[in-house]
Amino acid sequence: MAPAIEVHNLRKSYRNVEALRGISFTVEEGEIYGFIGPNGAGKTTTIKILATLLRPTSGTAKVGGYDVQSQPDDVRRIMGYMPDYFGVYNDLKVWEYLDFYAAAYRIPPVRRAKVIDDLLELTDLGVKRDAFVNELSKGMKQRLCLARALVHNPSILVLDEPAAGLDPRARIELRDLLKELRNMGKTIFISSHILTELSDFCTSVGIIEAGKMMASGSIQQINQMLSSGVVLRVEVQGDAAQAAEVARAYPKVKEAEEIEPGAVEVHFEGTHDEIPDFTSYLVQKGVRIISIDEAINTLEDIFMKVTKGEVT
Repeated sequence: MAPAIEVHNLRKSYRNVEALRGISFTVEEGEIYGFIGPNGAGKTTTIKILATLLRPTSGTAKVGGYDVQSQPDDVRRIMGYMPDYFGVYNDLKVWEYLDFYAAAYRIPPVRRAKVIDDLLELTDLGVKRDAFVNELSKGMKQRLCLARALVHNPSILVLDEPAAGLDPRARIELRDLLKELRNMGKTIFISSHILTELSDFCTSVGIIEAGKMMASGSIQQINQMLSSGVVLRVEVQGDAAQAAEVARAYPKVKEAEEIEPGAVEVHFEGTHDEIPDFTSYLVQKGVRIISIDEAINTLEDIFMKVTKGEVT
């Protein structure tokens, strides 16, 4: 089965500016893939190519197995696209707005009412059914435009900065809605430069900077790529500084330090299979261990490690 999205050596140039410099990545079906990068990194350019709105200079991009250049109609049929900036028809009511797009997707009139009701329920906009679009808050307009992207029941959603400008509550509601859509079987490709939006619900991430893909995969895979060895957090009963000194004497420990009362961070250069031997060594040396866990880098940590602050 083909990946939901497959990009290979994608390039896009505007005169003397290279917006994309040969990026490659894959998004499997059912994933929520966070596309991360600072403003101007190339996120929107990539998304416009995926949405068949922009032709690449070279390279290939496929959505649902369809080539974005040679099979654009097939791509549009299976994709729901939500741009970073979109016009809305302020003089239309909410249900009229969705009805217009349902008609554009050639949904038969006898089915439209049910489709619109289902979308309003899904996006929690039922009470605003007869409100005019210009009466909606920013968060409600975002949900309405997401409903618009879903009107033809696409299997793949491509969302460009969907939480930009939202207040914290609206962001949480949008995040919960995206989780629900994934549970419904949708593949979601979402771009953002706000890492806290993505860190707790994306299954994989891609980090782009200055048009180059710096890393792509699950957070665990990227951690393994960045790290030589394992970072352990050891909670102890007693003197943590003394426990750190004992740990430093172990042959495969590069560094160990007390990071807070009762806790030691150990940079362990052995494998995961060798951690039990290290644990036994600490116990034999009199360290009273409460717990020992692998420390996982946050998305912010990963971003700072793989990016350099470059701009195109």
